[in-house]
Amino acid sequence: MLGHTTRSLFHVREYAMSSIINAVHTAVSGLNSQAHAFTDLSNNIANSQTTGYKASTTSFEDYVTNNELANDGQALSDSVVATTRQHNDNQGMVTTSTNSSALAISGNGFFNVVQATGQSNDSTPVLGTQQYYTRNGDFSQDKNGYLVNTSGYYLEGYNVNSSTGTLGTSLSAIQVPSNIAFRPTESTKLTATGTLDSSTAADTTLSPSMSTTAYDSTGTASTVNLNWTKVDDTTWTVSNASNPDNAATVKFDSSTGAVSSVTPLNSTGTTSASTSFEYTGSPQDMTVSLSGITQGTSTDSTAPTMTSDSVTSGTFSGISMGTDGSVMATFDNGYSQLVAKIPLTTFADPNSLSPQNGQAYTATSQSGNPQVNAVNTNGAGTLTTGSIEESTSDLTGDLSKLIVAQQAYGANTKVVSTADQLLQTTLAMIQ
Repeated sequence: MLGHTTRSLFHVREYAMSSIINAVHTAVSGLNSQAHAFTDLSNNIANSQTTGYKASTTSFEDYVTNNELANDGQALSDSVVATTRQHNDNQGMVTTSTNSSALAISGNGFFNVVQATGQSNDSTPVLGTQQYYTRNGDFSQDKNGYLVNTSGYYLEGYNVNSSTGTLGTSLSAIQVPSNIAFRPTESTKLTATGTLDSSTAADTTLSPSMSTTAYDSTGTASTVNLNWTKVDDTTWTVSNASNPDNAATVKFDSSTGAVSSVTPLNSTGTTSASTSFEYTGSPQDMTVSLSGITQGTSTDSTAPTMTSDSVTSGTFSGISMGTDGSVMATFDNGYSQLVAKIPLTTFADPNSLSPQNGQAYTATSQSGNPQVNAVNTNGAGTLTTGSIEESTSDLTGDLSKLIVAQQAYGANTKVVSTADQLLQTTLAMIQ
């Protein structure tokens, strides 16, 4: 009878200890999960003022282990697991910044950025090849003219080729150095001046005639030559030296010597009072004003000359950002010129991006491949200049959740403490 009692006590103790140990395991998993929640909440609170920061939340799920208390084939949940959930697709509030080169995204896009891996001998950064993505658009120029955000990431875009003036097709770090050259503006009007010699014989083409340098939209220079040929006492023709069919008849007033009309040679209409010649050809079609040309005596004659309306010089004064992603270099002559275009990158699942230091992310297989888009296309979003996107942290809500997590943590410690007392009682049962 005594042996039977001893065995019964042994089984009771074994069952009790198993239950108590399972309770301890469950409480410990609760402690770990609440500690995980503490980490997420404290990170949100600490970054409540961090530009472009995306707050995360903690998700809890029950976890089934080999629970010896289960019966009839039914498993029992005896622990909890916590995971961090990112919310990179949440929109932060856009606020005005004192930094004129700051940009804020309203939409799903991310800026393309890279990090510096070192410096060269002339102190210019050596940029890495790892592609990062960020919503921190608080960019400003460093000493080398690169656009860098407050986390030290270099902004990438499509840069304008300084030689050809065309926009590139591959991403690279945007740099606007202080010694950037001003590209001459596109020529739209040429102005001719001078006095033609009325004593010139008919059918004579002046040599030299008149020429000037004109510029296309990329700032590339071309020489424009126009020829003057005498027709009669009051009539001359002006023609494109590269295309004689592009010509006009110019009549002069016999008494004043001023231009009275300019008529295209192929015109079938009546003579107009226009004093302009429509030039067609390289580098582009332009209007040539002939009002400064007169006809006079040989003593009054001066060789005709021609000038372009292009602005050819300017000193760099700063940069400006456009809502379409344009990065413009501004000059002291009042003109601005495109130096780069900023695209935005989207992902099928932005919440699966891998977080990195400084509000940056890298792509993962779960996030999907990066899709580079022009601003305001394919859901990439719009840009607001001179503004930043604030953190999505809810400081009041996170502080409330922190109190709840603290209470849950304390409750789990109470379970561990109680289990320890029960375990001591159980061990003393058959002593």
